[in-house]
Amino acid sequence: MVSLLNDTVSGDIKVVVVEDQPILAMELELMLVDYGCEVVGLAMDQPSALMLAARHEPDLAFVDVNLLDGLTGPQVAHELVEHHGVAVVFMTANPEQIPEGFSGALGVVCKPFDETTLRDVVDFACRFRVSGDISCPPRRLQLAPWLRTPPSDIAPH
Repeated sequence: MVSLLNDTVSGDIKVVVVEDQPILAMELELMLVDYGCEVVGLAMDQPSALMLAARHEPDLAFVDVNLLDGLTGPQVAHELVEHHGVAVVFMTANPEQIPEGFSGALGVVCKPFDETTLRDVVDFACRFRVSGDISCPPRRLQLAPWLRTPPSDIAPH
């Protein structure tokens, strides 16, 4: 897969990580920074995530479903997509907790994840944001059902 991040976006993609396990959040941040992303912040709950989105206008968010304030990941995802135009990917050990409609998220990656998966997901999300292209999704990314049968008037984020 061609890296859109390195070839087209040139590291200008801003990412927020919404994860309540500090070690995992920092590991994810390091992988993203190593790949050339600008991580604008780490959030452990819904208010922090929404504050970061309002302040930094990220392009992409990795969101855990179960946060410090409960099962608020889906609400965070919905808010990020609807009000901030962020491409969201859930990262969770409990995919059964993701709502049926995926709250507007592009998909889900089950924990644990590896650096190759993360890079492939970043490239996929960048491609989707630029062109709406959902072909060749990463192997470990379970696409949201709404992407498989999108309405004809869907536009990239």
